[in-house]
Amino acid sequence: MVYEERNAWAGVILTPISLAVYIGLVFQLAGGGPLTEVDWFPLMLWVIGASIVATIVLSIVWGIIARVKDPEDAGRSDIRDRDISRLGGRVEQAFLVIAGLGVIVLCAVGADVFWIANTMYAGFAVAALVGSIARVIAYRRGLV
Repeated sequence: MVYEERNAWAGVILTPISLAVYIGLVFQLAGGGPLTEVDWFPLMLWVIGASIVATIVLSIVWGIIARVKDPEDAGRSDIRDRDISRLGGRVEQAFLVIAGLGVIVLCAVGADVFWIANTMYAGFAVAALVGSIARVIAYRRGLV
């Protein structure tokens, strides 16, 4: 498994976990009250930061294991990797546009900042997840 594929798998594994942790913590902090009363901003920053750190750590550990198993192929990359990365980027971009449109609609109707920010956060998470899934599928089935 090449470096880029390992990173795609890391996204598939960690993105839903970080999103679930964030949602769980928001509901826990709300304690049955209105979600808009939750101090979401520091929580969101911590979850995003922890997710980035976890992805880096997973990539490093996975890379070390891959290098031990197959020292020659662990870091190789070719044009196929670049094409798969572009495909994943296009998929991600489509979902970011959808999230952006959702944010614009929420702004237009005067929604609370909580809903606007969390819609964008969910859009980023879904875009990252779907883009990673598209990359993994392309690695497994090939580009068509």
